[in-house]
Amino acid sequence: MRTITDTTLGDFSGERLEWDGPFRIVECGRALSPSGLDEMDYALNPYGGCEHGCIYCYAPGHTHSDLAGWRVVRVKRNVIDRLSRELPFADGIIGIGTVTDPYQAAEGRFRLTRGCLEVLASRGRRIHIHTKSDLVLRDIDILSGMDCVVGITFTGVDPRVSKMTEPGAPLPEARLRAITGLLDGGVRTYALVAPTMSTAEGHEAEIIDALRSTGVRRVYVEPLNLRLVDTTRLDRMGITPSPKAVAEMARLCREAGILGMGVVRRY
Repeated sequence: MRTITDTTLGDFSGERLEWDGPFRIVECGRALSPSGLDEMDYALNPYGGCEHGCIYCYAPGHTHSDLAGWRVVRVKRNVIDRLSRELPFADGIIGIGTVTDPYQAAEGRFRLTRGCLEVLASRGRRIHIHTKSDLVLRDIDILSGMDCVVGITFTGVDPRVSKMTEPGAPLPEARLRAITGLLDGGVRTYALVAPTMSTAEGHEAEIIDALRSTGVRRVYVEPLNLRLVDTTRLDRMGITPSPKAVAEMARLCREAGILGMGVVRRY
């Protein structure tokens, strides 16, 4: 599967994690693309594909990609250089991780997201990151000095359910640590409870209480949207959208004064 074995992508130094998942080294034609999300002007995805393997993922359908190969990470060798060249012509907020997680485990080895952050910080650019991973805490030294906001996806408190529905993603406890650590580091952070599935029913209070324990002051609750999703595994597990759980968690957040308004839909 690998096309090279080089682990020294990028000229920046720092500790690299040992990671040996399936990947391919590729080159991107451009680093930035116009964003279709209201709060972002441009999208930046240092990687293609995603090793999380979430059963509700709509990204393969959105990008017209082969679902079977989606968990093979495409490492964009030249993304940092391309970003440096494109930034003078791109004004506005740059969203990082709009299609794939910029802090999936491959980032611990290849450090492309960190390299992009160093470029963005040196140019004083505004950013909006979305991730499921506590690896984001590694870069708090950069993020704390930037005009940025970070969203952390949180789907439930049960690690067993998390392993079934998001097999390659960090467990709920790690995501709670990420929220706490970012807030403690002075980084604007919100939680995204999405997608809200039937697995959350009966656990709504536990989920919101867990998030409140981090000190987060903004929580978005969004439904499971099946458009562009291959529902094979969801159907096999009997997992469905849950308007009931959405309404209950929204109510709990509203009462606590932490309900975020608007549509985010990046999970």
